Amino acid sequence: MEYAYLILGLVALYFSGKYLVNAGVALAYHLKISTLVVGVTVVAFGTSAPEFLVSLGAALKGHPEIAVGNVIGSDIANVALVLGFAAILLPIPLKKKSVPFDWAIMMLSGILLYVFIYLNDNLSTIEGIIFILLLIIFIWFTLYKSRKNSKIEDEKINKPEISLLKSIILILVSTVGLYYGADWLIKGSVKIAGNLGVSERVIAVTVIAFGTSVPELATALIAAVRKQTDISIGTIIGSNIVDILGVLGITSIVKNINISFKIMEYDFYWMFGISIVLLLCLFPLNKSVLTRFKGFILLLAYIVYIYFVIIG
Repeated sequence: MEYAYLILGLVALYFSGKYLVNAGVALAYHLKISTLVVGVTVVAFGTSAPEFLVSLGAALKGHPEIAVGNVIGSDIANVALVLGFAAILLPIPLKKKSVPFDWAIMMLSGILLYVFIYLNDNLSTIEGIIFILLLIIFIWFTLYKSRKNSKIEDEKINKPEISLLKSIILILVSTVGLYYGADWLIKGSVKIAGNLGVSERVIAVTVIAFGTSVPELATALIAAVRKQTDISIGTIIGSNIVDILGVLGITSIVKNINISFKIMEYDFYWMFGISIVLLLCLFPLNKSVLTRFKGFILLLAYIVYIYFVIIG
């Protein structure tokens, strides 16, 4: 039964997250919100919704290893698995000049999370508030910089087929789907971890993290099949920033996350290491392309990480 919960949870998270983003973009169109704001808020937070519901639910149910492991594992998967696999199928050009800056913010966010947990084996309400304030500053700066550098007005969002009423209903239904999907995924994962005799952290950074990264992976696959480079390096990095500052920020405000630093130490080092590998893959920045070879390096790093997590 636990495997049924796991599969149902993954499916519910995938479809609920997908429809939440689509309905959110449609709602933004009907409310005449600019594409810039939509990209930085609706899409960014929508793609991080599965991670948020899983981490919040895990923290409230007393599973801190899942709450933190899900985010760290998902960030590793986004960079190494999603970008790596996408680049192997179709090389990805570096379109945004802001990517190096965003990468630095992603690293600083990870380092701050590392320091907070290292100092007191805990993510407190105060630390959660700091995360949220930093996220607000990052979003504001991103919007400000984009508007300042833009030489043309925002592109218009294509008129969606979803009406205003339908988009609101879809958002509500998707939110409910995310809630139950997260609940089923946590329930199944905890039971599987117990049956296999492995820690919840192992399940969190592998199965759960993969599950919450499925929307990004699906987007990469679709883009490759259509020979599009819509899978943006900047979007993945932005999603990782929201995961750390937003997901863990809100979660720790609602419920303090008590977790031993030693449990997550290994995964922190892999997260930093893979992020550094990504930066090296982006050089030279002025004409960078994430080639198939670079994608293979990232994907290989992910496989090695998962291998050592499982045998460790």
